[in-house]
Amino acid sequence: MTSVHSPNKKQITPREAFRLLEREQGVAEWETRYDGISELLFTILSQHTSDLNALRAFESLRDAFDGAWERVAEADHEDIARAIWIGGLSRVKAPRIKAVLKDIQSKRGNLELSFLKELPLSEAKSWLRELPGVGPKTAAIVLCFALGMPAMPVDTHIYRVSKRLGFIGSKTTADRAHDILEATIDPEQVFAFHVYLITHGRQVCKARRPLCEKCILKEKCPSAFQV
Repeated sequence: MTSVHSPNKKQITPREAFRLLEREQGVAEWETRYDGISELLFTILSQHTSDLNALRAFESLRDAFDGAWERVAEADHEDIARAIWIGGLSRVKAPRIKAVLKDIQSKRGNLELSFLKELPLSEAKSWLRELPGVGPKTAAIVLCFALGMPAMPVDTHIYRVSKRLGFIGSKTTADRAHDILEATIDPEQVFAFHVYLITHGRQVCKARRPLCEKCILKEKCPSAFQV
């Protein structure tokens, strides 16, 4: 579809988008969901499955081992897989969970991740990404959701919206997008920006049929009415 707006219109900035989305969605305030290790395990379980199934698998794992993650670290792969089967890919995720827990124990002597809050963000990211199977998104989720640090998790919705708005280039990888988007906004606004973009992607800037006519950002969106 051809754009109905001037090709010379100014492109919206991340800070402008933040203000408009905040006005539309309301103030997003951070609150912890899980402690660091629990958030890490939940995120591993959420890979390639629905949020509902990930939650069921997490609760099943927690209940099976009485909430003692140290017991999970010592358990057999089969016992872990049996506890998380409802989330799917249990035989893949079980050894991954065990490997992550054992690696943290070997490096720290315990399973407490709150120490990461005392590190610069880049160092905290690097520490988590050295764990087996932990990439930029998982690291950002743990740092942002569990520890309140200004890390920007980038999922498919945020990645799509950010490209359409021109915040990242068309060839920018999702892994690289985390660092780029973090740098476009004030640290204290990173969590809310994540919430606003993901909500906008789910409700308005959809993958196949974006609702451009209803979009609060359309006047300065370079992709408006063109998808």
